Amino acid sequence: MSLPVIAFVTGGTSAEAQVSYKSAETIIKHLDREKFEVHVVDIRTDGWWARTDDGELPVSREDFSYTNQQGQKIIFDAVLIGIHGTPGEDGKLQGYFDMIGIQYTGCSADVSALTFNKRFTVSAAAFTGVRVAKSMVLFAELGYDIEFLWHQFKYPVFVKPNSGGSSIGMSKVKDYKGLKAAIDKAFGQDTQVLIEEMIQGREVTVGAFRHKGYLHILPGTEIRPKTDFFDFDAKYQPGMTDEITPAPISEIATEQIKAAVELLYDCLHLRGIVRIDFIYDEVKQIPYMLEINTVPGQTETS
Repeated sequence: MSLPVIAFVTGGTSAEAQVSYKSAETIIKHLDREKFEVHVVDIRTDGWWARTDDGELPVSREDFSYTNQQGQKIIFDAVLIGIHGTPGEDGKLQGYFDMIGIQYTGCSADVSALTFNKRFTVSAAAFTGVRVAKSMVLFAELGYDIEFLWHQFKYPVFVKPNSGGSSIGMSKVKDYKGLKAAIDKAFGQDTQVLIEEMIQGREVTVGAFRHKGYLHILPGTEIRPKTDFFDFDAKYQPGMTDEITPAPISEIATEQIKAAVELLYDCLHLRGIVRIDFIYDEVKQIPYMLEINTVPGQTETS
């Protein structure tokens, strides 16, 4: 019996493509070739390409197929999405696959679009009752008043692109002088910028997935970066962060975070493997959700 034909999509058209390729190396090493016939599809700004032993071949956007060197048309049964950033994590590819009728891993188009937007995510999380930090979003076309912004928050704050990940374009701001520079840096990556008050506490990230009707919540991992915060270098340079699993937090904290994960997974209609990041305030004994990752990193350091 023939094996299911799977397209593993990597790459992307944002700065996070570099992370997608690193994740792809790990994923490709662990694919079970006895269960699946896997073809790697690289989505880039210069086109969609199937990687083959004979080089790269163009993938048709009409039906997401390609013709190999032997003249055989390769049609996929399903897609394994491995793109961080656009268009694989923001709902664009998901909507495309919905339109042409191909199944794919992970969240639906609408949920992917929601969770890719950090402001929408924290707003939706707050609606479920999960605590989030105070935040404000800026839009490039509307401009901003630096004096007004300075007086809206307790410092430090984090300034980051509203859509995107891997801490690209993100800054920690402690004083007035750094605020404008951080906003301009984030606007270099996105047309929307999120300013978010820092929650003092311990950073814990939790993976979860539903299988055969049961929600599996994995042991939390505490993130202890050796830099000022969990920035790009801390995430992807070996030795820059201590990651402790299971997180050495109290039983109460563990149960509170698990309850928040379950609530978010169900209320936001998440699907597939996701990772949800929290800051746990030990003084108030409250977990604050930071963000939801619908295509979690699979690099060696991730």
